[in-house]
Amino acid sequence: MSAPSATSQDHAHKDDGKFHLFVQIAMILAVITGVEIVLIYLPLAKWLIVSTLIVLSLVKFLMVIFWFMHLKFDKVFCTILFFIGLVLAGGTVAALLAIFSAHDSVPLTSQAIYAERAAAAAAK
Repeated sequence: MSAPSATSQDHAHKDDGKFHLFVQIAMILAVITGVEIVLIYLPLAKWLIVSTLIVLSLVKFLMVIFWFMHLKFDKVFCTILFFIGLVLAGGTVAALLAIFSAHDSVPLTSQAIYAERAAAAAAK
């Protein structure tokens, strides 16, 4: 009878280690989020803030997909499939943003007004 309880204790310690790992990762993600919030209010160059926010968001994204979505523990094929889908989705978003840009959403009447103003400004 002691053999099953020893196995169950080993299993419990293994799960306990994963729990602590997930809590540590959650704390790291919370700290990164705090840094992002503070970074927004610092008087730094806009390009520096935006690029730092992008890098921090990428780090958070990778931590979430590799540990919380268990891609780190899956087969490499599943990870490759995930990234193929991610690239396709990113390409789709980029194409849609290019097709439906803000320039295309200006009503035609406004475009005519702006064209008249530009012509009048060029004539002066």
